[in-house]
Formats: sequence, C-alpha cells, structure tokens
Amino acid sequence: MKIKASCSNGANWKQVDVKSRIPKELDKLEELARNMWWAWNHDARVLFRSLDEDLFDEVGQNPVLLLERLSYEKMEELSKDSSVVRKMNDVYAAFREYMDVEPDKTRPSVAYFCMEYGLNHVLKIYSGGLGVLAGDYLKEASDSNVDMCAVGFLYRYGYFTQTLSMDGQQIANYEAQNFGSLPIERQLDADGNPMIVEVPYLNYKVYASVWRVNVGRIKLYLLDTDNNMNSEFDRPITHALYGGDWENRLKQEILLGIGGVLTLKKLGIHKDIYHCNEGHAALCNIQRLLDYVQEGLSFNQALELVRASSLYTVHTPVPAGHDYFDEGLFSKYMSGYASVLGISWDELIGMGRQNPDDHSERFCMSTFACNTCQEVNGVSWLHGKVSQQMFANIWKGYFPEESHVGYVTNGVHFPTWASTSWQRLYRKHFDKDFMKDQSNESIWEAIFDVSDEEIWKTRMELKTKLIHYIREKFRDSWLKNQGDPSRVISLMDKINPNALLIGFGRRFATYKRAHLLFTDLDRLAKIVNNPHYPVQFLYTGKAHPADGAGQGLIKKIYEISQRPEFLGKIIFLENYDMQLARRLVSGVDIWMNTPTRPLEASGTSGEKALMNGVLNLSVLDGWWLEGYREGAGWALTEKRTYDNQAYQDQLDAATIYSLLENEILPLYYARNSKGYSAGWVKTIKNSIAHIAPHYTMKRQLDDYYSKFYNKEAARFKVLAADNYAKAKEIAAWKETVASKWDQIEVVSADKCDELINGTIESGKDYTIRIVIDEKGLDDAIGVELVTLHTDADGKDHIYSVEPLEVVKREGDLFTFEVVHSINNAGSFKVAYRMFPKNKDLPHRQDFCYVKWFN
Repeated sequence: MKIKASCSNGANWKQVDVKSRIPKELDKLEELARNMWWAWNHDARVLFRSLDEDLFDEVGQNPVLLLERLSYEKMEELSKDSSVVRKMNDVYAAFREYMDVEPDKTRPSVAYFCMEYGLNHVLKIYSGGLGVLAGDYLKEASDSNVDMCAVGFLYRYGYFTQTLSMDGQQIANYEAQNFGSLPIERQLDADGNPMIVEVPYLNYKVYASVWRVNVGRIKLYLLDTDNNMNSEFDRPITHALYGGDWENRLKQEILLGIGGVLTLKKLGIHKDIYHCNEGHAALCNIQRLLDYVQEGLSFNQALELVRASSLYTVHTPVPAGHDYFDEGLFSKYMSGYASVLGISWDELIGMGRQNPDDHSERFCMSTFACNTCQEVNGVSWLHGKVSQQMFANIWKGYFPEESHVGYVTNGVHFPTWASTSWQRLYRKHFDKDFMKDQSNESIWEAIFDVSDEEIWKTRMELKTKLIHYIREKFRDSWLKNQGDPSRVISLMDKINPNALLIGFGRRFATYKRAHLLFTDLDRLAKIVNNPHYPVQFLYTGKAHPADGAGQGLIKKIYEISQRPEFLGKIIFLENYDMQLARRLVSGVDIWMNTPTRPLEASGTSGEKALMNGVLNLSVLDGWWLEGYREGAGWALTEKRTYDNQAYQDQLDAATIYSLLENEILPLYYARNSKGYSAGWVKTIKNSIAHIAPHYTMKRQLDDYYSKFYNKEAARFKVLAADNYAKAKEIAAWKETVASKWDQIEVVSADKCDELINGTIESGKDYTIRIVIDEKGLDDAIGVELVTLHTDADGKDHIYSVEPLEVVKREGDLFTFEVVHSINNAGSFKVAYRMFPKNKDLPHRQDFCYVKWFN
C-alpha cells in the first residue's frame, strides 16, 4: 500500500457569529451603539471614544465595531471604572429622556422613501447630497418628534471608496460591508424570526431581508436581497448604489417602491403621507393603487386617494437626469399590473409619458410620480421654477408659471453639521430655547454680541484641526500614490494654517464646473504664490464610475496640483465622505461653489459651512440665490452674459480671480494689532445672523408640513370619510366630465368688432359674452380669457388671466361674461380657455382637461 503524501477532505465551514459579551455594569452601551442618535450627540461619541481612543479611531469611529473588538478583559476593567460607568449612565439617562417622548400626533404621519441615506460615514448607504439630505431629514424628524418612518436599501457594497493612481486617475473600490458590525438590527416578524418580504417580479418572487436602523426616534427600514433565497440574478439587486445596468436599476426601483410598501404593510404601518424623495421610489404608488383596488375600489377611485396622500420631491433640474425605461424592459416586469388595476397596458405605461399615446416615448419614473402625486416640489425657489418648465408638457394647456409645482429649499441638520466648538459658542451666547426655534433670526443676532476675538479663535481652532486631520489621514495614501517621499513631506510642510483656505467639495459632474478656477493658470499662479496674501485650495469629490468626463476633471485638477507652482497650494483629498465633509465645512475659511446656471437644484454644503462661520463664494444658483446677503459672502451673478458656455466660463473665472485679488484676500489679511481681521469677523457675523437661521433642517421640515403635508392630510381625511364617499364622488364626476368633454360646445361668442379685428385701444373696456352648451353637466365648466405678451426675445409670457363669470343659465346653456381691457400698448395674443371646475379639486392640474378657442 502506497501512503499518500497528503490525505484530507475539504472542510465544511460553518459561519459562527461571536457576539460581544458585555458586563452587566456596561450593558447600556449596546443599546446606545445600536441607535444612530450617537451620530449627532457629542456626549455619546465622547463616551465611546473614552473606552479606547486608539481603537475607536481604528474601527472608523463605529461604536458597534468598537464593542465587538474590545476584549472581555478590557470590558471587565472598564466596568470597574466608576468614572466610565457614571459617564455611561449620564449619557443613557439623556438618551432615555429623549427617546421616551411620545410622537406628536397633532401633525400628519409620514412614510419616506429614498434610494440612499447619509446618516454617518460608518453606514455606507449613501453617495452624496441626496442621501445626506435624506439622512438629515430623518434626524430632524426625530428631534422634532414627528411620526415618521423611512424605507431604503442596505447595500452590500454601497457606493465606492475612491483612491487616485499616481497619474490622478480615479480608482473605484467596492468594499463589502459586514452587516453584523454595523449600527443596524434585523427586523423580526410576529413570531420572532428575521422578517422576509416577498416582492413580485415577473412570474416569480424576490425575497428581501428587512433590517432596521434606529435613527433616534425614527425607524428606517432597509431591504436586502443578498441572501440564499434569491437567484444569482437577483441577489445583486441591493449590492451597489447606482450600480449595474438599466435592468438592475428597474429591479431596484421595483424593490424600493413596491417592496417598500409591502414591507410597511407587513409591519402593520400605515401613514397619512407617502413621500417619494426623488423618482426612484415612484412605484410605491403602483402598490398603493393595487391595495385600494383589492379593497373593491375602481382604479379612478383609488387614484384619488393615492394622489391625495402622495408627495414627490424632485432633485434633478434637467430631464436627462431622470430615470427612463424602454417599453420592452418595463413591460417585462410590470405588464401584469395593468389587468389587476383594471386598466389597459397603454393606460398604465402612458402614466409615465408626457405624451401618453406616443409609443416611442420611454417610461419616466418622474412623470409617473407627477401623475400619481397631488403635490410636487423642487428643492429651492429657482429649482421650483426650473421644475415647472421641465414638467410643463405633463399638464398641457397651462403655462409653466401656472403650475402647481412648488418648492421647499433644502436645509441641513444643525446638530450634525455645526462643529462642537460652534455649538458650544451658540449655547453660551444664544437663547436657551435656540434648538426649538432655530429659524428665529432674532436669536441668531446674538452673534453680534460675541467678541471678535472669540469668533476668530474658534475659526482658527477648527482650521488647525482640519490641517492636522489632513496630515494624519492622507499621509499614507500620498506616500503610496505620489512616489517621491520628499515631495510628500514638502507638500505636508506647505499646508499653512495662516493662509486663507478655500474648500470645494462636490460630486464631479461637469455642470458643477470644478475646472473653473483653472481657466487662467498664469493668473492663478500669481494669486496662490503671493507671499503677502497666501491662499490654498482644497478640492475633493467623486465622479460616477461611468462618468468619464467627471473623472477627467479629477485627473486634470490632480495634474495641475502636482505642478511646482501649485504644489501644496492646490490639494486634492481622496474619498469624499461625511467624515471628511464635516472637517472641511468647519475648517476652511471659504466654501466655493461654481455650478453652471441654473443646474444646481439646491446644494447644501455651503449651508453646512455657514453654520461654522465659513463664508460662501458661489454662483447665485440653488439655495445661494435665496441666501446671499451683501456683506455676508460673495456671489457671481445668476444672469448669463454669453450663450457660449466657454466664454461664460472665462468670464466667471475672471470674476473669481478679481474677487480674490481685490476684495477677499485684502479683507482677510487686514489684520489689526490683535492679529485678526475685524472686517472678516464682521462678515462672518453677518453670515451667521442673517443667513444661517433660514437654512436649518428644522425650517425645511416645518416647510414640508406647512406647504404640503398638512393640506394633503386634511384633504385625504375628507376623501376617505364614510367609506371613501368623497373620493368616489370626485372620480364619478371626472368620469362624467371626461365622457362629455368633446361634446361641449361654444354656441356663441359676442365680441365687439375691435376684438374680432384684433385692434383695440389700451385702457378701454370691452365686454365679452360667451354661451357654452355644457351638454348636461351641472355648472362644471369654467372659462377664462388668457392674454400673452411677447418679450424682446420672442418668448410669450402671461400678461393676464381673466375669469368669465356666469351671468345667466338656461338649461344646459351657460352665458359667461367679462369686461376686458389691456392697459399697455404693444403686441399681445389672446385666446379663451375652457376647463372643468370643482371646488373639491386641489388645483387645476389635478384634472387637466383644457380646450382653447377664439
């Protein structure tokens, strides 16, 4: 017998999760670690850091992983430390006092749907501004004691981690998250087992595990398809944020919308308002419609109820930024829904088209959201106007300025983004009720009573912390990527805490114009190398892996930063995330933003910066168009001088150079005998007092209630009363009007000869009478005279809309009358518009039937 050199079978490994064993004296730490409240509570973070400062940083400041990595011996040692136990008990007492408050039932409850949430860098389920805004929203909902829950995804890989190669090329690294080490918990079903939601796809089901993130008082439910119940084609649905092809994107949006509503149903959760934050979640209204139809309502009755309780917030200012799906792909997954809803396939897919009968038009999630949500809003005043234009073709017959599309300007969560130093200063000098009344400008005006020295000292303290953070955080990656250690040491030495520090942190899309500063390199070199007025620029941001142009911008900026004249004066920081963002927005002196007008929907980084005494230098676009105050920052006009974008870029760059040379740098370096610039501090105080109070997340949340949630909830209550009686009544009325719409007839139009001939005199009154045969409808038609004025650019604008009043009725014949005049001479256009009228409609676009006649 020959003896083998080796004989072994394969091991059948079994996964064993070892849970931290925490002494009972410290058992409150586990509950604190599993609630994201610590992400915006300074004392909680200090508590976890005190357990083991080095390990806390090593685990990325993740309390769950910290407790996992602490040995039981260390835990035992800490449990005997009375100061640690006392500190834990104090923090836990504050936590319980916060958590034990009952939700405010006087305000409508809300279910919030979003593809991403930026709560903290520890939980990688966000990519940028949209997610951070959603995370801030949940935190403020918790602080404001709102009855809200939210739905999203638990991504296995999340968004990518960014590194740069030696030549400045972006490298996207997708790193798997270990769910067991995250501040999340499995959601259990009624039997105590991990909850699984079955989501219908095609003729099969996808099984989603449900996880819960405790965001203070708010529950965020995350769906996860990476489990053994799903096929290899469906497990990756929740692998990556904005990853994969269009089919995977559609699968994600089915899971978020339809799967999200099914999750809430399984949890027994019903809310007053269903808020789609971006169009990714629009299909939640498919499932909600289906639920009402299965109760026995018709599709039109169900649509009344769904619309009345739905809000769609759009964040994207250009049509190309919205999700579109070819009919073949969309029907592959969604065709079965038409028959169960009681409508045809053409009717269903038409709800996602601006031209429903155009079969070449792709299905757009945003259009579907507009058609199934009573209210739609942009995220700044200007973006609201842009959105009215963008969606105008959905509601034909009305001009963009007549649209119901509104706006709520974004804000930021103050406790998350105001540094500890500034929060301490505000607590010291502001009214004790400041946190409950953050939008009260009179409270913020107390900043004028703070000494200039204290303001300057706070700013310099945070600036020094930022520079220390950069040296510690980026030293290793710079040594790896830049090759020459002496060059890295030189770069480190060149970071000057006394220099004016300007930050730019964005997603690297071309419209954000990260390249603008580098339009004239010779002039820029003179600015950054002025020995009397030193200035340095910090750039950071990621480009989508599929965005070659955005990656090219990063490479270009990196290459310029390596040139001798810019080394250490222009620095690119890798892997922009919430941790780096928090350092930057509190540590730089100026936050710069240079988007192409009017493509910045809102932007919030500058709002975070101003909470920390950082001044803004930005194009008047997004929030800054509303926020800018003279003497409280700097602005590039919102008006275009050139149609040619290259020329406009050159002009804007020259404006930035001029502002730096002639205003900003001289002001910053106008140091007095105490070593600070009184003029600079005055500008900081102006910014904090007059701008900051209007851009908190508390103000944003309150705006959503006052502008949308309250009125929708009140209307829904009326529609749903008495077994949906009013919803059924409105649906029946719309069906009747729609069936007779084409039969309605203009019997006569009594107009004077001048109006008929199209030549009238300014300031003169003309009486117009029109007789309409409503064909059996009971005063269901309105008529108005619309006058347009053509501007110098040949564009038509509404000059006036004059309603005609009913002055007589004879059976089905209604006589309408108006006294018309135009006060200005010039060229005008006039036409008459017929529309359905009903006091129970929320706005005209809710039933968008329009007939024009002359």
